[in-house]
Amino acid sequence: MFGIILISVITLMHLYVFWRTTSVPLIRRYVPRKYIIGTGAILWASFFAARIFAHGSTGTIAEVLELLGMNWMGMLFLFSISLLAIELVTGFGQLLPRLSPSLRGGALIAGGILSVIALVQGMRPPVVHDYEVRLHSLPAEMDGTVLIAMSDLHLGSLLDEQWLAARVAQVQEQRPDLVVLLGDIFEGHGQPQGEFLPILHHLSAPLGVWAVAGNHEFYGGLGASMSLISEAGFEVLHNRWTEIKPGFILAGIDDLTADYRAGKKNDFISQAVAGRPPGVTILLSHTPWQTEKAAAAGVDLMLSAHTHGGQIWPLDYLIRLSYPLLEGQHEVDSMQVIVCRGTGTWGPRMRLWCPGEILRVTLRCKQF
Repeated sequence: MFGIILISVITLMHLYVFWRTTSVPLIRRYVPRKYIIGTGAILWASFFAARIFAHGSTGTIAEVLELLGMNWMGMLFLFSISLLAIELVTGFGQLLPRLSPSLRGGALIAGGILSVIALVQGMRPPVVHDYEVRLHSLPAEMDGTVLIAMSDLHLGSLLDEQWLAARVAQVQEQRPDLVVLLGDIFEGHGQPQGEFLPILHHLSAPLGVWAVAGNHEFYGGLGASMSLISEAGFEVLHNRWTEIKPGFILAGIDDLTADYRAGKKNDFISQAVAGRPPGVTILLSHTPWQTEKAAAAGVDLMLSAHTHGGQIWPLDYLIRLSYPLLEGQHEVDSMQVIVCRGTGTWGPRMRLWCPGEILRVTLRCKQF
């Protein structure tokens, strides 16, 4: 269903952008309409091929198709937004009928500039974002514990072994005591690829590497995805808790959106923290939902992801409607919540004004 909706929306964007392109005076004067239509058809076909044929495949052809098709999708969005901004200013051409066509040309230039910026920002390494969290029940001997979190790696044809190796090195440079992976480790369309395993084996920490399932783990088959993660030497928290050290509990739940889309109403949070011993509890949840329930269950810190911080502005305004805790640090009742913008990218290798990130969380004892 998501694929059908996405293809439909992109098709409408194509029709709109190339229809408005033919009204720009300079283009209309020098570029025959058949060339504009042909270009639009080729670009639409590249997106369609990337989505339908390349998304779950491997190999050079699949990689090239997906790179071109997905990046064009991001560019098309920025062209559409830029044109719509001009439409609002000109009342869809009714307020400034003579000037509107030229302004649309300016909108296309603006969309092109934003696309270049987004491509540059999307190719940059994620930043390491430092947080310090004070927790009442943290054992004194664990004061200063460094927790590193990565999320939304989306390993696959666009984010390959070389990219992953650089991220693992980036994490190990932080000398973490504990590493957590907050879901969407693999892109999930098609079987997870074993070539990532030798690199994942280099990810280590004294208190272990722990992971939870994101929505993309369900796309490729939860068992296959999580088995590969376990094979990498990581501990998977499947709606359960574990006491890493006395008084230090780490809990994790499966992705809440996957459960929601399946029409189920499981109480993963209650299941994950039931029967745990006294102490500080950190909950790993791919999606930043049910934060009030987690706080009521006595969770001290919740780490989430999934939103990508919007990834390409101004998508963040739309995504915030479903995910009010879009990024950064928040307080829900007595619980702290940190939402990661994602370490990788989904779809286009583009980010606009919201760089990818790795979380570095220093845990501190809170004095009463």
